Amino acid sequence: MNTTIEDWGHVEGQNIPVKLITLQNSHGLKVQVTNYGCIVTSIEAPDRDGQVADVVLGYESLEKYLSGHPFFGAIAGRYANRIRGGRYELDGTVYQLETNEPPTQQHLHGGSKGFDKYVWDFSIEEKPESTFVHFCRVSPDGESGYGGNLLVNHSIGLDELNQLHYRFKATTDKPTVVNLVNHSYYNLAGHDSGTVDGHLLKLHADFYTPVDETMIPTGEVNSVKGTALDFSVERKIGDGEFDHNLVLNQTNTEGDYRYAAELYDPASGRAMTVLTTQPAVQFYNGFKLSNKSWFGRNGHKYESREGLCLETQHFPDSPNQCHFPSTRLNPGEVFEEKTIHRFSTK
Repeated sequence: MNTTIEDWGHVEGQNIPVKLITLQNSHGLKVQVTNYGCIVTSIEAPDRDGQVADVVLGYESLEKYLSGHPFFGAIAGRYANRIRGGRYELDGTVYQLETNEPPTQQHLHGGSKGFDKYVWDFSIEEKPESTFVHFCRVSPDGESGYGGNLLVNHSIGLDELNQLHYRFKATTDKPTVVNLVNHSYYNLAGHDSGTVDGHLLKLHADFYTPVDETMIPTGEVNSVKGTALDFSVERKIGDGEFDHNLVLNQTNTEGDYRYAAELYDPASGRAMTVLTTQPAVQFYNGFKLSNKSWFGRNGHKYESREGLCLETQHFPDSPNQCHFPSTRLNPGEVFEEKTIHRFSTK
């Protein structure tokens, strides 16, 4: 394992300097992360012939991230995904959050200044078989409208088994809601190689949560059978429009983890298996990327469906849906979730 840390700039109004941290294992897998927004800026992975490509969408400079992006590689929180009308109630207290998604008028990914807009403290843990970057910050009571001082620890690690680890842990001093995810966009052919339409995908999910026209779950939990969301058997993604929460099966497990997704690019031979302790995964194939102009590394313009997200998570709008797995966190409890992205070739 090899680790380097370099200066990467400064965010106005925040005292912690921004760093770019590079993790590389002996198999040629290299991951770059920054303590601004806990962003994974780059994942360089070899194909079946040993040729390396960057398989996540992103930028080469802090300035580009500061100018705006659709959560490329960032942490989303305090509550990832959507909350209806930006409103939730705990023990008789109503919390009104920002409704920062203009098309739907819903609260999205923690608001216009969510966890992705802060510079985090961090430390490095190096072992022969793995290296972890441990990010931490306190989200104060009232930040973005949420209640409770929330101590958050987010660890991103790389190991010698070609596994990229995302670990979340949080505690609070009064009841709050928490849903934390990494929001990387993957293209196993390379970030500048065109659409992911030809990728093969299998999702370990037999059910999904339908949404209304404002992208909020209706409360139903329906079977994927007979729908375009049926990826229970590996198939091409195609050119559809996918942005859905799928409920993970309980049967396919490996230790503490359940299998969430298997992604494969036949052209390069790169494959990625996603395992998680979370109950669901948001599958988004980036069909809205063309709504704005995003120019990534080397000036490449990201068009519709050129990267896909597999966001392991709790369900959207869980604070307002009592039959969904709870996202409530009480004092004395620990929110803890883990996800692995395992890279390979075939």
